[in-house]
Amino acid sequence: MEYQNIQITVNPTHITLTLNRPKSLNALNIQLIRELHHFFSQSREDFGNFHAVIITGSGDKAFAAGADITEIASLSQEEGIAFSSFGHETMHLIETFHVPVIAAVNGFALGGGCELAMACHIRIASENAKMGLPEVSLGLIPGYGGTQRLAQIVGKGKAFELVLTGDMVGAEEALRIGLVNHVVPLEELMQTCEKIVRKIASKGPVAIERAIMSINAFYESGDAGFVSEIENFGALIGTDDAREGTSAFLEKRKADFTGK
Repeated sequence: MEYQNIQITVNPTHITLTLNRPKSLNALNIQLIRELHHFFSQSREDFGNFHAVIITGSGDKAFAAGADITEIASLSQEEGIAFSSFGHETMHLIETFHVPVIAAVNGFALGGGCELAMACHIRIASENAKMGLPEVSLGLIPGYGGTQRLAQIVGKGKAFELVLTGDMVGAEEALRIGLVNHVVPLEELMQTCEKIVRKIASKGPVAIERAIMSINAFYESGDAGFVSEIENFGALIGTDDAREGTSAFLEKRKADFTGK
């Protein structure tokens, strides 16, 4: 596959994936998700041995500012289910990847961008980072596993608050609730991630892979929740509220929801 939306940099110990759609604040369009899916499916064959993957966004404003609303707005219910399912599959590939995946959150990580960060094993945020799941503002819910992973990471009560209000949290609040592991100045973000990679690279690679499998095993009983999220995302896509919410976003006006 030719990578058009992701810049791949091969380092001595790791691979850096830079989401490269700066004009749209690195929003996750379908092609970018396909490229992520391909990388995490094929990288072992394509790139050989490496100790970690760092994912970050191009520029200094955004890791990924959500999904591409222009694509979501035109989906049918069936297409919405397929859209959510493929996103879930991609995030699962990241979450279960054989080496640690570190999110270097350099600015906004909203909606699908926040979901991508949460699928990573470790999250390091710059001081200007803002994270959240604002999908309810569009008449939707998170569609890439956000309802499940947020509750796993920050707890049920805080997850309810953030998902139901759609509120963003700054870097320090994200650190306080456990959404990120560390907060550092923007200019130190990649250095901090690389320092963690060097520590990991000095450990036994088979042990690292098995540790990832073991930690993930605790959460595998929650698969029904992921299925429910996909079904509910698809059901919402066809509603008047979703059409109004996405149209209002694209037209830069306040949505007028009717509950239909």
